[in-house]
Amino acid sequence: MIDRRLFTNFDWTLFGMLMLIVGIGVANIYSATASYAISGAPYYLKQIYWLMLGLFLIVVICSFDYHLLEDISYWFYGANLLLLVLVLLIGRRSMGATRWLHLGFFNLQPSELMKIVIIITYASFFSNYPVFDGLRLRDLGYPLIFLAAPLFLILKQPDLGTAILLLLIAFSMAMYVGIRWKTIFSLLLALMPVVYLGWHYYLRDYQKNRILNFLDPERDPLGSGYHIIQSKIAVGSGGMFGKGFLHGTQSQLHFLPEQHTDFAFSVFSEEWGFIGCLVMLFLYFSLVLWGLYIARRCNDRFGSLLAVGVTAMIFWHIVVNIGMVIGIFPVVGVPLPFFSYGGTSMITSMLGAALLLNISMRRFMF
Repeated sequence: MIDRRLFTNFDWTLFGMLMLIVGIGVANIYSATASYAISGAPYYLKQIYWLMLGLFLIVVICSFDYHLLEDISYWFYGANLLLLVLVLLIGRRSMGATRWLHLGFFNLQPSELMKIVIIITYASFFSNYPVFDGLRLRDLGYPLIFLAAPLFLILKQPDLGTAILLLLIAFSMAMYVGIRWKTIFSLLLALMPVVYLGWHYYLRDYQKNRILNFLDPERDPLGSGYHIIQSKIAVGSGGMFGKGFLHGTQSQLHFLPEQHTDFAFSVFSEEWGFIGCLVMLFLYFSLVLWGLYIARRCNDRFGSLLAVGVTAMIFWHIVVNIGMVIGIFPVVGVPLPFFSYGGTSMITSMLGAALLLNISMRRFMF
């Protein structure tokens, strides 16, 4: 028997915000790809298919108690780690990276799913780990091991953007639990040689170029700096009120690369201008605040940590993607949640939303 209170306490505010953002995103994908010569289903229609699957997953996830995830969190972690290993062994290579597993009628990107898995794993660990006066360095042994294994496999693909997001999500959850300033300082000191070695011996040339182009986009305006330059032109040319739907020159004339995926917000900025961007930022800001509100009013530690992790995932995606398209962050290939085109990205975002809805629905039962 399903408790009727679950239906009467469904979080329509959160669901409404999500559907509004997704709806605007689908319309934006339609505009971004309107001038494409496409064989098969158009991108906006494929996005709607992924949305339907995401809504089905919301129904499935909301139908069971999220506390079950605490019991099987480490199994999820091990299974996803195995998928990351399989990516390196038999994964599909595209655009110089091996990030996908071909599963017949669709491609799976395990690095995206690892964001949700690491949130569940950290929530399970910290909910059973007593912290009285802040995490010390020795308290972070297991969490760092949990993080290091997928980070290594994801960087081997290579996928720097997802690796950075995993770090940010893990750090956000540790900060919520409570971490000593001395511990943070020690971690930063340990990170310095890692950054040095990574730059000189690990990062690929194109990844170095992205960082150098962030510092000086004009160093290679027709090559590796092209993305940032065209994106900034699109955002700036939108002005106060934008050029109007389907009238963005940068997108319709194909000057803007990856305009329906990582740079979808550039298309939106050109067509709807500063006012439209403010509306979108307000929607995202409200979504993040609502996620934190769900975490605050949750009555158990595992659910609260889970909500904080999902909210941190959404927040850092927004910050990194928008910072990337306006030129204040390097281009690292991070999609805008619920907005950019992409099946795995949409499913990951909807899984996070489903967890928030699940926690919100059951807050009165514990």
